Amino acid sequence: MKTLDDVLKNKIHGIYYGKRILLPFAANFLKIVVEDDVISDFSDSTESGVIIEEKENFTNIYFLEYKKINEAVGKFKGIKILLAEKDKDIFDFANHRKLVLYLREEHVVEIEELDKEIIFID
Repeated sequence: MKTLDDVLKNKIHGIYYGKRILLPFAANFLKIVVEDDVISDFSDSTESGVIIEEKENFTNIYFLEYKKINEAVGKFKGIKILLAEKDKDIFDFANHRKLVLYLREEHVVEIEELDKEIIFID
């Protein structure tokens, strides 16, 4: 599996189909912001609104409350994510990373890191 640094440095993209986003790295997700929805419950329950499923070479994120995730997200706003990369100490705030996912044409998900000083979540 690729590291988040590899993905960002080499501009490796993810993909999306319907309500699913596939990311080419593994992480511990802390919060996901879709428009005005702030999601922080990633339990296995379907009541959380999101299911995260780690595979051998990628991570699936299923947005259960959206039929098509690209229609729910503004083309220029993106989906914001707060995470700690897998195998990093999640309790060390220095390991928390802020990303934005832009859903582009042809099912491409552009992955960018936000400046640590940018506040997008309360």
